Amino acid sequence: KVEYMLVKFDHEKKKVRLLLCGEEILQTLQDKGEKVNPNHPTLWRPEYGSYMIEGTPGQPYGGTMSEFNTVQDNMRKRRQEAASVLKENEAVCTVTSFPRLGCPGFTLPEHKPTPVEGGASKSLFFPDEAINKHPRFSTLTRNIRHRRGEKVVINVPIFKDKNTPSPFIETFPNDDGEAAKAAKPDYIYMDAMGFGMGNCCLQVTFQACSISEARYLYDQLATICPIVMALSAASPFYRGYVSDIDCRWGVISASVDDRTREERGLEPLKNNHYRISKSRYDSIDSYLSECGEKYNDIDLTIDKDIYEHLIKEGIDHLLAQHIAHLFIRDPLTLFEEKIHLDDANESDHFENIQSTNWQTMRFKPPPPNSDIGWRVEFRPMEVQLTDFENSAYVVFVVLLTRVILSYKLDFLIPLSKVDENMKMAQKRDAVRQGKFYFRKEICKGGNALVDGCGSAQNGTGTDTEEYTLMSIDTIINGKEGVFPGLIPILNSYLESMEVDVDTRCTILNYLKLIKKRASGELMTVARWMREFIAQHPDYKQDSVITDEMNYSLIWRCNQIAQGQAECPELLGVGFNKKQSGNKTGS
Repeated sequence: KVEYMLVKFDHEKKKVRLLLCGEEILQTLQDKGEKVNPNHPTLWRPEYGSYMIEGTPGQPYGGTMSEFNTVQDNMRKRRQEAASVLKENEAVCTVTSFPRLGCPGFTLPEHKPTPVEGGASKSLFFPDEAINKHPRFSTLTRNIRHRRGEKVVINVPIFKDKNTPSPFIETFPNDDGEAAKAAKPDYIYMDAMGFGMGNCCLQVTFQACSISEARYLYDQLATICPIVMALSAASPFYRGYVSDIDCRWGVISASVDDRTREERGLEPLKNNHYRISKSRYDSIDSYLSECGEKYNDIDLTIDKDIYEHLIKEGIDHLLAQHIAHLFIRDPLTLFEEKIHLDDANESDHFENIQSTNWQTMRFKPPPPNSDIGWRVEFRPMEVQLTDFENSAYVVFVVLLTRVILSYKLDFLIPLSKVDENMKMAQKRDAVRQGKFYFRKEICKGGNALVDGCGSAQNGTGTDTEEYTLMSIDTIINGKEGVFPGLIPILNSYLESMEVDVDTRCTILNYLKLIKKRASGELMTVARWMREFIAQHPDYKQDSVITDEMNYSLIWRCNQIAQGQAECPELLGVGFNKKQSGNKTGS
């Protein structure tokens, strides 16, 4: 699925604003599409922001190699469909985070934030009108804040440029004291769910052939999450400032952190049951496959009653603890008509908790009474500017799953190291500067079989020699004598497959993008955006992004997305093919 932002350009005033008409646009798209034709090639769904929509393919892709050739076509179709219902100077953008989100006048129509208890977010910056009007979204916002006992706190380090004040300290005129207490010197402070959930991402769900294959894929891909997140880095700007991070992950994590002070370990446990180490939006806390068990080195907080109930009913330890861990969270929203359900035939009660545990990977049991199987969702990617890039990342991850299953690859390392990688992946320019823990021997012959593991892996404890720190370039492209590289492995897999020339050409172009982003030859979106702002004539090297700078940046993003402007440093040479027309005069 791809998430989109709706924007409107004001070419006279050199401003771009988020358009709060997602609900109407969604209605129009559904009326023209799936409601008329159940086999329509696209599906549209609401997203958190009133300026957002989410698009998915109408049907799942098939399992043949030639399907890889249809991904970009479908994404292009979605972009064109959405653009076709917009008015002049309006556009649909795939930008991970809007640089001036939360700045005065960032929406159209313009609304002032109302930081009062009666509202949803009580934010100093993010007006409730920017939240999607569906009651689910404002209820989530209000209930997270109420459960937590205070507003959410997001602090992102400011990028220290030549003229950035040191220390960088802001004052907030309408503050009742909460912001002054929560904000930190040298950090950009944000106080609402919208600063996280109002960002756009790219996610992909796979269907496995069995529960054991799904569990195996879940574990293997969990180790890949931080690597692909760093490769897809696209969100360096927050609330009109240049930050010192390149990815939105930690921002979203903090934006929905409903843990109380007791649960966060700031006060002794009195009214709550557990100390909980992470927000409900974060990286996974336990592997699910037998091979993964010995790498589960994170203390897992679980609901013991639920765990024992599951064990008694014949669920194995690893799956039981996974579910019991999800259920340490409270429900955040519940519709009255969903309170009393037939749990034997409906899964809403499970999905209520499952869908508000937002983790790097999601393990998705089949819905009741349906022919859908066991699925695994890969969730850490930032959305890219063009359909070409987004297709490249999706195809890369899907190909990787095929190779993992065909070659029985094993990427497992202790889960605590994956968490360290997640922190590293969000840092500025992590693709070029960061080092990541990664497994050295990934081809263990027949050991990492899907249904349980060979004897060589059944020892307890893990060998510190199994993994080492590597650059993303080494992990993706390989390094003589150190690591074979994921792309060389994908290439040898492709050579062994029957692939038509056209599809192979498409895939090779995608892999070339990933390869060059990993080596630093091409920029990540985040680095490209930083350089664009740094070179803007209005930029004063003070980490501030003005309305006009924001306008120039988003306009350029829009031109690149439509193939009206080349961007060789981001995409390589020769990618300016005319792709789709938004109705935007210049």
